[in-house]
Amino acid sequence: MPQRQLVILSRTNNKDGSLGAIGSRKEIIQSLALRNTVAEIDGGDILYGPGVDIELSPGQDPVLQMLLTINDDDIAWPVIQRLAKDLQWKLLDPVKGTEYTP
Repeated sequence: MPQRQLVILSRTNNKDGSLGAIGSRKEIIQSLALRNTVAEIDGGDILYGPGVDIELSPGQDPVLQMLLTINDDDIAWPVIQRLAKDLQWKLLDPVKGTEYTP
């Protein structure tokens, strides 16, 4: 079964309507580390968590979007819902064109 991917975005836009930042790279890495989602090596762009991988754009700071790959549906969905709620994320399914804001 192919892996499903979602785009992680901020729930807010800038005043000019452009995409708002999710946060600084450092803040995001620290927040996710507290939630059992970390890179294999310091400075890595892919963070591994329960049932999910979260990919940061190399060198982007502040972070405007991230790519979330679901590796295990049974484990991933509770994790995704909690992360999105706690960290104020909006999730976009690029295939279906739908947005989720848990």
